[in-house]
Amino acid sequence: MRIVLVGPPGAGKGTQAALLAQTLSVPHISTGDLFRANISQGTELGLKAQQFMREGQLVPDEVTIGMAKDRMDQADAEDGFLLDGFPRNLAQAEALDEILRDAELKLDAVLDLEVPEEEIVKRIAGRRMCRQDSSHIFHVEYTPSKEQGVCDTCGGELYQREDDHEETVRKRLEVYHSETEPIIDYYRSQGLVTTLSALGAVSDVTSRALSALGRAEAA
Repeated sequence: MRIVLVGPPGAGKGTQAALLAQTLSVPHISTGDLFRANISQGTELGLKAQQFMREGQLVPDEVTIGMAKDRMDQADAEDGFLLDGFPRNLAQAEALDEILRDAELKLDAVLDLEVPEEEIVKRIAGRRMCRQDSSHIFHVEYTPSKEQGVCDTCGGELYQREDDHEETVRKRLEVYHSETEPIIDYYRSQGLVTTLSALGAVSDVTSRALSALGRAEAA
């Protein structure tokens, strides 16, 4: 299956993408991973992306599209893939359609993870990370540390990332609404979108997604 996963920051796209890709035996292709891989490998596209990032600019669509196309052309993606973070806007969505059309392929489904905005703000703004090991993550309400400000695992200091401050989260949501949300209507007009609640246990959200994909496959 060829799937696009879309949703606002804090909706749990990365978690769901990894679980779904594993269950469906297709590669999970995320924009962040594409950038890191191309930069670390010193590819032409990676060097271009790195230059824009160093200058504090957004990576142009054509660079991101080129990276995504190269990744989708790899052997492990021959039977399908799950895209996370790409396409980010209408130009990228149209480019993806063209790439697939040229290969005589098509998308099977677009999963739209839906979370109320205030819940997103609560999820992200309440997150605390360990300075010693960024994989140790807590939440002031959902998964608080035993001692305030101290990592349960290694005793490191817990802090709030700049990107997780409420004002920053709301700005990220504004960007999502203006740039990314329009692709949902674009794909809805093609009959590809299923909107799913991303509230509740991770396993429950995964079950909803798999159920929606079952329906898409049957169609």
